[in-house]
Amino acid sequence: MITIFHKSNCSTSIKVLNVLKESGKKYKIVEYIKTPPNAEELTSIIEKLGISAEALIRKKEPIFKENYGHKKLNEALCIKLMVEHPNLIERPILIKRTRAIIGRPIEAAEKFIM
Repeated sequence: MITIFHKSNCSTSIKVLNVLKESGKKYKIVEYIKTPPNAEELTSIIEKLGISAEALIRKKEPIFKENYGHKKLNEALCIKLMVEHPNLIERPILIKRTRAIIGRPIEAAEKFIM
């Protein structure tokens, strides 16, 4: 089973979801804007990704640039920001058991899915 953290109006997320559908693999869609992960779930995802919380933040989003772009952020604050503003979470995220990737570029997502 592969879980995809998906944003329905993101072209890359849509492309990765289509690859997932065409793969024939079982999958679960989490529309994380509608049902955002809590801090514990987000921490688990970050651990599976093997990155820092800050590396998962979309730094070009206006809310980040305007309010936090100039600040030094720690893990706890980054997680809090993404829980409060799920649009800041990089997408799409694919999770398979104990591993996860950010599905960019599409070739990385295809390799992970297969």
